[in-house]
Amino acid sequence: MKSTRLTTVVLALALALAVLTACAPAAAPVAAPAAQAQSAPAAENMGKKVTLIIYAGPAVEFFVPVVNGAKDAATQFGLDLNVQYGEGDPVKQNNLIETAIASKVDGIAVSIADDQAFDETVAKARAAGIPVVSFNVDDSEGANGNARMAFMGQDFVETGHLIATRMIEDHGIKAGDKLLCPVEAPEAVYAVLRHSGVKKAMDEIGAECELLGVGFNLADAQTKIAQYLLGHPETKAIIGLGSVPLTVSPKAAEEAKMKLPMGGFDLTPEIIKGIEDGTITATVDQQPYSQGYYSVAQLALFLKYGLYPSDMKTGGLGLVDKTNVATVKALVGTVR
Repeated sequence: MKSTRLTTVVLALALALAVLTACAPAAAPVAAPAAQAQSAPAAENMGKKVTLIIYAGPAVEFFVPVVNGAKDAATQFGLDLNVQYGEGDPVKQNNLIETAIASKVDGIAVSIADDQAFDETVAKARAAGIPVVSFNVDDSEGANGNARMAFMGQDFVETGHLIATRMIEDHGIKAGDKLLCPVEAPEAVYAVLRHSGVKKAMDEIGAECELLGVGFNLADAQTKIAQYLLGHPETKAIIGLGSVPLTVSPKAAEEAKMKLPMGGFDLTPEIIKGIEDGTITATVDQQPYSQGYYSVAQLALFLKYGLYPSDMKTGGLGLVDKTNVATVKALVGTVR
């Protein structure tokens, strides 16, 4: 039976991501990365249409590499790709899925940011003979919770344990220590699973990492983290469970006049800078380009050869830290 813990995320994500879309600057046109210049020539058009549905809005820069990857795959396999955005509204996202079904598209790739909201429409698409894969965020129960065929994205629990273990080893976190785990939407699938991975590592040594919801607005998130630190001076470290809290944690700690080790998830220019100057120990990169590319590529292989899509862990167990940040930096916003 599905957990009911996440049902409230439907409204939470709608509000939070609406704020993000409204407040974030529009993503600047992105120059094609060097790797794209060497892409294979476009294949003969298969005459097939694929719809890619992103749960956020086009102003969310994280998804630019996702779209770049999806477009490259569509070009290489000769597919007609239509990119749509749910704008953080599950009702709108379901309407987009319904429209794709009514338009008789040949494949759908969709983010499943909630455990219940998209079950019926995805099942309806499958019943209509349309292959569906998910990317970036999946039902917490995977194929047991949603009719999608496969998921291209991060193993949230495994990577949560990974970054927590790195922080423990590098900074001497020990039994009885209190850490902070800020995250944009604490009821969202990714937040719950990442925190469970962190908690597992903390339980192994007898430490704790308190979950704190900070929203998607950068300024608000910084204020909430700073206020928490002022009220909890015993905090030993910060593990940001999303790009927003990790991006603002260095300034929040500075505002609270505290010097704390910190690490977390995802890549932004500010996170890269923090790794370069030593403020941030490491971050988990989920490689969004791969999520977009392989979602479309696996649909193409299914449509052309009948090859069933497979689950794929993007990013694996790789961390970005001082040893490789120079290589990664040039790809942030296009591929990473």
